[in-house]
Amino acid sequence: MGVDIGSLFRNETITFDDLQGRIIVIDAYNVLHQFLASIRQRDGTPLKDSRGEITSHLTGIFHRTTSLIEAHIKPVYSFDGTPPPLKAQTLELRKQRKIKAEKEYQIALEKGDLKTARSKAQQTGRLTKEMIQETKQLLTALGIPYVQAPGEGEAQACYMVKKGDAFAVGSQDYDCLLVGAPITIRNLTSSGKRKLPGKEAYKKISIKQIRLNENLEHLEISQEQLVDMAILIGTDFNPGIHGIGPKRSLSLIKKHETIENVLDQLTIENKPDQKDIDTIRNIFLNSEVNDSYELIWSPPDEKEVIDILCNRHQFSKTRAMETLRKYENQEKITKQETLF
Repeated sequence: MGVDIGSLFRNETITFDDLQGRIIVIDAYNVLHQFLASIRQRDGTPLKDSRGEITSHLTGIFHRTTSLIEAHIKPVYSFDGTPPPLKAQTLELRKQRKIKAEKEYQIALEKGDLKTARSKAQQTGRLTKEMIQETKQLLTALGIPYVQAPGEGEAQACYMVKKGDAFAVGSQDYDCLLVGAPITIRNLTSSGKRKLPGKEAYKKISIKQIRLNENLEHLEISQEQLVDMAILIGTDFNPGIHGIGPKRSLSLIKKHETIENVLDQLTIENKPDQKDIDTIRNIFLNSEVNDSYELIWSPPDEKEVIDILCNRHQFSKTRAMETLRKYENQEKITKQETLF
């Protein structure tokens, strides 16, 4: 998901302690897809209730949100709206890749190859309207605010940070940098340990902070040039130019200044259409956003949380209550601290 520019950007390792008291706007679709991919059984099957309904997304949101609150971090979730028309081709390609992965998953299962099965299963997750709606219901029950973006969720998150309503955007997607997020936090909802693909080994995952302006100064480019670089490499809205990766795109843009000048120097077929270039620039630099939102955190509605998780989806009531108790205790501590 997103553009491949991460190798060019400097980041710094931080901890939850560095984010205490901070408001982080989390790209909801990004983390939900993470949960659907990673929260699975050994053979790759996602978590399900007795009716066969997938619950991996609810497990992830519940436990990760409560752990953020325990760490004195104030999360807000930004949900995608209607995708730009240029994203249709990318969405169709993703759909076809999921279909292919599902077939490969079944073949691996039949062979008893659980490692391959799990790897392929992680590529098959589908985020449905029902999952999104129920995630919003759970957030409301937990007392966590969310914002509905008219378009891309990361653009809405970026706007809220620029406006001063939040400290950073929380996302794995480097598109946050293209829309101008001053600070992006990576691995916020996946820090800890991550299993290495195809191996019975894990690597430590640390929280990373990327400051946009510092990186633009280091790379000696502008925000607009960063977007032009991304178009050359390929984004969710265009396939890019074969043979141009992050390093070459940086070199070309620094030498020729704009994508138009770069394209004038290249003898290639299927150059991006100028109309599409202008549209993609506008998506990243002038995204439509929602200015009507309120950021209010409130105590969890215990009864509603239990209804969603335990009554509807057979989560363990004992475990859910234990997590809620930690959450509520943290709320009390925070309120006490504000008195002094």
